[in-house]
Formats: sequence, structure tokens, C-alpha cells
Amino acid sequence: MEVWALEAYGASYTLQEILTVKSDDVIGRVKTYEAIIKGENIPEPGIPESFKVLLKELQSLGLDVRVLRDDNTEVEIMETVDMGETDFRSLIEGDRKYHQEDDLGAKGYTEQEFQGEELVDVEEEPEEDDFEIEFEETDDDDFELDDLSDEE
Repeated sequence: MEVWALEAYGASYTLQEILTVKSDDVIGRVKTYEAIIKGENIPEPGIPESFKVLLKELQSLGLDVRVLRDDNTEVEIMETVDMGETDFRSLIEGDRKYHQEDDLGAKGYTEQEFQGEELVDVEEEPEEDDFEIEFEETDDDDFELDDLSDEE
């Protein structure tokens, strides 16, 4: 009914924005917010997740539904899982890197966990440098680089 009210009021752009850009299209919503933050133009709206669900329900009924453009080429509808792993925080924040494993201990935080029903501090084990190589110095006066050559 809200759709009919907006349509009757003549707010077609607002209606399109609500049904596409601000819908459940997570990727499109994040890209829109990113464009707003960076001061760029808002990208073209994507396909809402609800429409993808409708297509899957129609396919489960045995109907082969395809979406066509104006020039009769088929629109490739990618699933949300096809988008891959996306760190949305890095998209929103731009080029700044987001680290999940910050050193929170330096900021005054401590890690705690439950042992039974009691909350106790977790003791952090110092990380050992596995790549440290120790060399022993030897006094081999008899060894020369000429000994390594293949020539006899």
C-alpha cells in the first residue's frame, strides 16, 4: 500500500530508490553508501534480493524465467554467494585498512573467557620467531671456494 501511495504522489524516483538501492541488495547498498561518503555519483541500482528469491521460487515450479534488457540480451543475475567474501567495512571506509586482530592490549583491553561459570583473563603466550636461524662460526682454514667447483 505504501508503494501505491508513493506512486500516486508521483514520487517515482523515491520509489525506485526504496525498491532497489535501499532494498535488501546488500552489495548495492554498501556501494551507494561508499559513493555518498566519497562524494561520487550513486551507481546504478542492482537487482534486489527479493526479486532473486522470486526467480528461485518460479524456477522451483519448473518455469525457466530469464530477465532481458532492452536489446534482448539476457541479464546475468549473480547470487549473493557468488559475490565472494567482501569486507564491507573496508569498502565503506575507503582505502584505510581494517585489521580485526589489532593489539587491543596496548589500548587497555584484556581478553577474557569463561571457565565453568567464572570469567577469567586469558594469558597471552609470547609469540616465538620461528624463522630465526643461528649460525655457528667455524675455523676451516683448509676449505676454499675452489673446492666447490665441478672441474677436476
